Amino acid sequence: METSTISFSSSSPLSPPPPQPAPHDLDAVSLDRLSKNLEHLLDPAFLNCADAEIVLATGGGGDPGGAVVDVHRCIVAARSRFFYDHFSSAPNPATAGEKPQLKLDGLVPGGCHIGRDALVAVLGYLYTGRLRWPPREAAVCLDDAVNGCTHDACRPAIDFVVESTYAASGFQISELVSLFQRRLSDFVNKALAEDILPIVLVASTCQLPDLLNQCIQRVANSNLDNHYLEKRLPDDIYAKVKEARMPDESHTSILDPEHEKRVRNIHKALDSDDVDLVGMLLKESPVTLDDAFAIHYAAAYCEPKVLAELLKLDSANVNLKNSSGYTPLHMACMRREPDIIVSLIEKGAHVLERTQDGRDALTICKRLTREKDRSEKSEKCKERSKAYLCIGILQQEIKRKQFILEYQMSAEESITTPLIIDNFHMRLLNLENRGQHVLILACHVEARLVCNNLVMLIIVAGYPCPSFTIDCLYLGMCSDKLVPFPCPEFGSICSDELNLLLYSQ
Repeated sequence: METSTISFSSSSPLSPPPPQPAPHDLDAVSLDRLSKNLEHLLDPAFLNCADAEIVLATGGGGDPGGAVVDVHRCIVAARSRFFYDHFSSAPNPATAGEKPQLKLDGLVPGGCHIGRDALVAVLGYLYTGRLRWPPREAAVCLDDAVNGCTHDACRPAIDFVVESTYAASGFQISELVSLFQRRLSDFVNKALAEDILPIVLVASTCQLPDLLNQCIQRVANSNLDNHYLEKRLPDDIYAKVKEARMPDESHTSILDPEHEKRVRNIHKALDSDDVDLVGMLLKESPVTLDDAFAIHYAAAYCEPKVLAELLKLDSANVNLKNSSGYTPLHMACMRREPDIIVSLIEKGAHVLERTQDGRDALTICKRLTREKDRSEKSEKCKERSKAYLCIGILQQEIKRKQFILEYQMSAEESITTPLIIDNFHMRLLNLENRGQHVLILACHVEARLVCNNLVMLIIVAGYPCPSFTIDCLYLGMCSDKLVPFPCPEFGSICSDELNLLLYSQ
């Protein structure tokens, strides 16, 4: 009996039964599976199951206005009292089959700042109970150069967490607000001073006093000037920043009250877009545009046409640095306004001028721009994002400066040879190719830069350009006539395609 038992077990060994999961392990597995299944509802393939829409505000998170994110009312209402109250009281759609909509702008405090990526991340938490961070390209900047941004606290990363905080606070998800507050607090210790201002605003709006006090102390100890802070911050927050600043620092701007009054009058005139009044104020007082940092002010806050008119008033120094170490071009890059950048460059602004912390204009733009903006494809006859367009403008100007320097050096070393001329023709061909790309995008701002670069190359090479100006080329875009390109020496280089670029709508 014993022998047969041993023989049986050795000839047909039985594997031990699989271990049964403990009850708490079984619960974890079930919850994990439930979370993953609910996450599928956020996939575009399941949009036909959604029965409501959340409408993004215009410009929120850099997304186009009117974009929608589909949701399932039963799930978000069960997870958030906020959604339960809104969907319960919302009237039925007027049209049969139409989905109820919630518009973020006005729905929650700071709703105008919330973009799609942040909204989807917070909604994903409501669906799954887990917070998933967005794709890398939505939360890192474009500065990937050697010794460039480490992406620990660049502006896209800050913007994503700020937008998520607005959403979590508005939807009354307290645990997420606490998580985001800790992340923002970490940013305050690492980020550039001007990048902290969005954190100041979200801390104030969402009533996060500890975070707000930390921000106020950091901003007060920064080199950001009072005029900049006064325009960017709410009055009560700005008053706290001034109070927190050192006594000798807070009173430097009012050592001459009469001078300060005149400067403020110029700024008020610019706020009203009244350049004629600015001219009168300059004639009536010894204050100049440079004294008032008027070009800085216009580059940061005024319409492009106001800055263009202001630059005609006086021989202002477009490379003057303010007390924070910024030139007007730096201010324009922080604003990411391509028309203003073009106007300043045409007036002689130096694109390689650096801030006190070593950033030039291109670096400023890159650190403010998401990697996502580079990967997004523009439809034909539509402009690229302003942020990415600014980068293209600055890169073109840097290349133009480098070419002028190279050409001047080669001219000093030897007499012009056919090789140099051929090289010049190749550069013009490259410009024309870039110009045709501009035509596809129908972007007149970039086309203006191509005109600028082309004219400069012609002038540097010593070719005659009778009755030829950049403004004539650019204004020709609004004309229905194709004017012959006034440089026949270049033959096919100045082709009909280039005329089409310069003169077509």
